Amino acid sequence: MTDRDLSTQIDTAGDTGRDIVGSLQRGLTVLEILATNPAGLTLTETAERAGLTRAGTRRFLLTLVASGYATQDGRRFRLSPRLLSLARTSLGGASLWTYAEPFMREVSDGLGESCSAAVLDGENVLYVARIAGQRIVSVALHVGTRLPAYCTAMGRVLLSDMPEEELNAFFRRADIRANTPKTITDPRRLSEKVMETRQNGYGIADEELELGLRSIAVPIRDRTGRIAAAINVSTQSARFTCDEMREVILPHLQSAAERIEDFFAVQ
Repeated sequence: MTDRDLSTQIDTAGDTGRDIVGSLQRGLTVLEILATNPAGLTLTETAERAGLTRAGTRRFLLTLVASGYATQDGRRFRLSPRLLSLARTSLGGASLWTYAEPFMREVSDGLGESCSAAVLDGENVLYVARIAGQRIVSVALHVGTRLPAYCTAMGRVLLSDMPEEELNAFFRRADIRANTPKTITDPRRLSEKVMETRQNGYGIADEELELGLRSIAVPIRDRTGRIAAAINVSTQSARFTCDEMREVILPHLQSAAERIEDFFAVQ
């Protein structure tokens, strides 16, 4: 269909047709054509596929580039990741974790342990995704569960993004109590643990939430480098020592985090 044919169709479509923006419709056609050609197209190739003039197609392509929805590399135009970001936004924030779950499932299947993701929600971590492991743990966890940030591996990872003054204020106001004999409750020691987590790039909680339960977590960073979420593996203390978690589990988590960040980088 040519520019002229499309204009005629819009002009004679009745009341509904008069409300249609023809130029936008043609621009969306160019967008769809680029979407089906991820390697990119030249101006001439795009115009031919769209049935538009070269001059009109050039304006559409340059507008897409200026708006950040396309990139130009020499004579070729291709879509940018921004369109993917727009699609994800339309799904809603929680739905983004559907993209992360396949990577989390790989971790869970490979280790036979549960893998979860959480964000910081006040003094707690809020579970936003979870893949249950093959082995049963006594703590019942699911999407929507809240656990104290101060005594969990994911909590310490999320807190590690806070400036030191803000972190100290957090521990002063937090409801800190001993869940087990191993729970760290001293605010100064908790701050040291979080600083250690920041330096190492991962956090470990060793039977601080419940005896017999250990977990290790790593951050998920957004495109600015800030920590947006954390993912962890929880296991029974009889299954893994802390050193074994570092050696065996940590590489799986780090690999999954890198791939999840590829999706989150364009938000």
